[in-house]
Amino acid sequence: MAKKIKSYSEAQLIDMFALVRLVGKNKLPLLDEWLEAQTTLSAAENELFEQIYQEAVQDIDGWQEEDLKMKFICFVLRLGNLRDSPKFKTYFEKTIETTIDGIFLKTKTDFMVAKGILDMPQVPFFHFQEWKKQRDPNGDPMAQLLEAFLIAQNKNKSEKAVYGCTITGKYWEFVIMEGKKYCISKSFDCTQKEDLLKIIAVLRKFKEILETKLL
Repeated sequence: MAKKIKSYSEAQLIDMFALVRLVGKNKLPLLDEWLEAQTTLSAAENELFEQIYQEAVQDIDGWQEEDLKMKFICFVLRLGNLRDSPKFKTYFEKTIETTIDGIFLKTKTDFMVAKGILDMPQVPFFHFQEWKKQRDPNGDPMAQLLEAFLIAQNKNKSEKAVYGCTITGKYWEFVIMEGKKYCISKSFDCTQKEDLLKIIAVLRKFKEILETKLL
């Protein structure tokens, strides 16, 4: 029978699946390639950028989870060019699950980019997990992201890397898993203008990686 508990911690997932968390200079080259992204905004994009940036600076500490999503994250995704295309779709609040070596994994992804049919994701490439508090006893965004990665690897039957990020309040961290190894970027503070522009650049870079290397 598949083993099932309510949720796993990052440490439990490392232990159960022999994952390797790379830190410091010992990280996946793919992460450096991803984070080298640069971008410029059009006049219309810059107007939206300035609006959401100013709102985040003033109000993000008081936003609840839905405020963060509706007032900020959805616009960052739009500026990051992560939207449906003929080759892939975007999904919100989708539950994915699988069983690996007798261990049942199930998690809800706040946002996912995947090949799919209508509302059914089939081949996931990118996930993000959003959490309002720094840490919460009922959830850990990094652990949930790793679960999503493991499920994606099992479903995709592919050796290609999976990409994602965690959002904890105003802090964004980008994550790549390749095989059993994963690494995490530094934190980007979306209330810092240069960091917010970098977040948008990295999201746009992922779309390029998806279209040229993953599909």
